Amino acid sequence: MKDLTPNKADLDPIEIASIDEIRSLQLERLKWSLRHAYDNVPMYKKRFDEAGVHPDDLQQLSDLAKFPFTYKNDLRDNYPFGLFAVPREQIMRIHASSGTTGKATVVGYTAGDINNWADLTARSLRAAGLRKGDMIHNAYGYGLFTGGLGAHYGIERLGATVVPMGGGQTEKQVGLITDFKPDGIMVTPSYMLNILEQYHKKGMDPRESSLSVGVFGAEPWTDAMRKEVEAAFDMHAVDIYGLSEIMGPGVANECVETKDGPVIWEDHFLPEIIDPVTGEVLPDGEMGELVFTTITKEGLPMIRYRTRDLTRLLPGTARSMRRMEKITGRSDDMMILRGVNVFPTQIEEQVMATGGLAPHFQIELYKAGRMDGMRVFVEADVGASDELSKKAAARMLTKHIKDMVGVSTEVIVGEPGSVERSQGKAKRVVDNRDKE
Repeated sequence: MKDLTPNKADLDPIEIASIDEIRSLQLERLKWSLRHAYDNVPMYKKRFDEAGVHPDDLQQLSDLAKFPFTYKNDLRDNYPFGLFAVPREQIMRIHASSGTTGKATVVGYTAGDINNWADLTARSLRAAGLRKGDMIHNAYGYGLFTGGLGAHYGIERLGATVVPMGGGQTEKQVGLITDFKPDGIMVTPSYMLNILEQYHKKGMDPRESSLSVGVFGAEPWTDAMRKEVEAAFDMHAVDIYGLSEIMGPGVANECVETKDGPVIWEDHFLPEIIDPVTGEVLPDGEMGELVFTTITKEGLPMIRYRTRDLTRLLPGTARSMRRMEKITGRSDDMMILRGVNVFPTQIEEQVMATGGLAPHFQIELYKAGRMDGMRVFVEADVGASDELSKKAAARMLTKHIKDMVGVSTEVIVGEPGSVERSQGKAKRVVDNRDKE
């Protein structure tokens, strides 16, 4: 793989500023954001007043812990535009995500928000090893999902050439990558496995592709998958983090020279880690739920937004700003089986570590009498799909999951191609417990 370490002269000065400079800027911007939310969003005024706090009570960054949390349901309860902090006419773009209750979570951006978003996504791509003049194949979905347009504007702001492919049409994706010879790709990690599979179906060597960087986000993925993709394509695989409520892709990004967890762009987002049960703020280095406060957002300020993502904050390495450990999973994705906490990423690690299996899987939860049960559907690798090999792989994966994760599970090994493929975010868990 190429050495893509950026030159220090190409970085934004704040990326390598002193910690004192960063904290001073955060305090100034946080005071503005709290006041902006309190003065312009009725929910925040009511919530702050009920908690007995006022924006003027913030004298130091640690005072943020006095302020109440914001939850995803707050966006649904104020659907569609009740949390906007500017008149609707000043909102230049609206994105939304589908909701399980039927109501989407709606987010809005001013022209200033869009400009900051483009800057931060460009900064993220530069951290990933991409440069002005590169060509980047954008396979994130376009539309109300923030991924496609968020990546698109960042690529253009970087000064790179964007190929706005979007998701799906995997055979066409491979054809365009072959013909256009892009330097990088932005895509969900699970869909990158579909692209890899298409290379193999066509008898093509992915290591001969032009890709030198893959920027993967929108879902948790493991270091085992990183190694698989890097070895297959001879390219760097780096993690981009974002969520619609806070901005979209580009809230944090790994640096290609270290690949040790996404750097949070702390000049725009203030992170906290809390105990997901008690809400208590935890010190850096401890595992808990990630909470974000936006400190420059005009259209939709978010104060102490609970992401449900589980991680920990770590000191800066390649940049001055703090890193977050790669997401272990979400507190609402966590499965509890016979008292054991299980995340899809833990199952993924064991699938990737078991010979004779392709890296595609899906988990089914079901009722076994009064107990919850789990099945893992995987598929045999091409060349290992005879019955003897499949039975051996099933036994080995069952043992790995029991030994490493601590739960007993049924493993079903199907033919190559039998596990449903994603066209974007992978659906890792199917919960059928209420159907039995």
